[in-house]
Amino acid sequence: MLAHAHTFTIDGLQTRHVRVEVDVRRGLPSFTIVGLADAAVREARERVRAAILNSGFEFPTQRITANLAPGDLPKAGAALDLALACALLAASGQLAPDRLQTHALLGELGLDGRVCPSRGTLAVAQAARKARLTTLLLAGERAHEASLVQRLEVGVVECLQSAVRVLGGGRPDAQPRSDAGSRARRPDPRAELDLADVRGQPIATRAVLIAAAGGHNCLLSGPPGTGKTMLAQRIASILPPLGRNEAIEVTRIHSIAGFGGGLARERPLRAPHHSITLAGLVGGAERGHLGEVVLAHNGVLFLDELSEFSRVALDGLRQPLEDGRVAIVRAQRSTVYPARFMLLAATNPCPCGYAGSGDLCRCSEAELARHRRKLSGPLLDRIDLLAQFEHHAAHDPNAPPSTSSRSARVLVRSARKRQAARLRGDGVLTNAQMDARLLRRHVRLPPEAEHTLKRARERGMLSARAQHRVLRVARTIADLDGRDRVGVEDLSEAVALRGDAGRAGSPRAPGRGVWTRHA
Repeated sequence: MLAHAHTFTIDGLQTRHVRVEVDVRRGLPSFTIVGLADAAVREARERVRAAILNSGFEFPTQRITANLAPGDLPKAGAALDLALACALLAASGQLAPDRLQTHALLGELGLDGRVCPSRGTLAVAQAARKARLTTLLLAGERAHEASLVQRLEVGVVECLQSAVRVLGGGRPDAQPRSDAGSRARRPDPRAELDLADVRGQPIATRAVLIAAAGGHNCLLSGPPGTGKTMLAQRIASILPPLGRNEAIEVTRIHSIAGFGGGLARERPLRAPHHSITLAGLVGGAERGHLGEVVLAHNGVLFLDELSEFSRVALDGLRQPLEDGRVAIVRAQRSTVYPARFMLLAATNPCPCGYAGSGDLCRCSEAELARHRRKLSGPLLDRIDLLAQFEHHAAHDPNAPPSTSSRSARVLVRSARKRQAARLRGDGVLTNAQMDARLLRRHVRLPPEAEHTLKRARERGMLSARAQHRVLRVARTIADLDGRDRVGVEDLSEAVALRGDAGRAGSPRAPGRGVWTRHA
């Protein structure tokens, strides 16, 4: 007898529909799985056998062939167990096959028949709805993720017996109380960090505020111990919450990566160690391996000690910083992942860290040159803001704070609302995402500002890409101050805050450059 069931497999960030076909007929007892199954799927034979027997059903002593269609699509993971078991029970006459046509099944089986949760639940629920299946049966621990998809019924089955009962017309198990609310009520460790703790660095604090308001990339540069990491860690306290669509995107990515926890509320903040490889940062050839730039989608990627990262890894950031996506191309496959994030980086101006701090720097010119070469010009040209930290400004613990996280958060949310209203219908949400066409539409400079931009261009301070980035930052500064038009003061501040980020390492860079040692 032949029966089939519906399930799904994860391929990168894509969800593939799999039709499980099981044929049971006379012959020597055997259980064969075909259809490009990986080791975890092939091992399902033993899990399914034990789960069926321990759940009180009969395991047929006949020739069993299970086909995972389409046959040319690789299948990975143990989430196909439940569909295999139910299709096998239907093929052996122990389960009516009617509801298998409209129900999707997802879950790994324990040897006792228990249904275990699987990663990628939200992505599977979206794919099930797209495939016009009416119901998704899965373990209760991830049911709240699947419930985010509208017009899809979610049925909780804690064991194989429950799945058989539901497929026979019975009621599903009770859905466990979602703990997402209890987690939301717990104090967020990031919420305890306040910008008021940062003293004596008003320009750097202002730069981070602008970066958060417009989603701009920002580089913090200064001697060790001046508060670069401290300020960067507090950016999460002023970022606006995720919108509904953004939250679902983040939840989908994190669910596929194996992070549970319901609908995401806060923007992700990823801070990898500087020993990370290129594959770890942008993703690798291994199926389902997501890099840090993808996990930071719709959030912040913080790279502390930027100059200590490998040159290869940092150059891998060029495409995602420019296009908001990363394309992984290998010999037999290619995948495109979303990677629209805000880059926040911190670095020392030289190997010893004290370049620009009077006579404290003892680095030779050769050491300074090697340090400059660690960061490529094209990467630095993608930095919107350069926040310089002053060594002397970090010595007064009694200096008044520039602002608090509560006040800054109000400004950031107000600026984001102005951007969302202005960019509605353009397909972007923040000023940092505007392309040249949108810049021409939404940033109209007065003659004085045009003159300021022309002077900066003639002095060689701005490349063509840098000009666009300066205009985006100027638009954000105007939004923070509640102005509809960009003024000359907005553009001047944007140019000043950019500094020489795009020309770091140039031997002709003026004294305020990131890597230049002051006399």
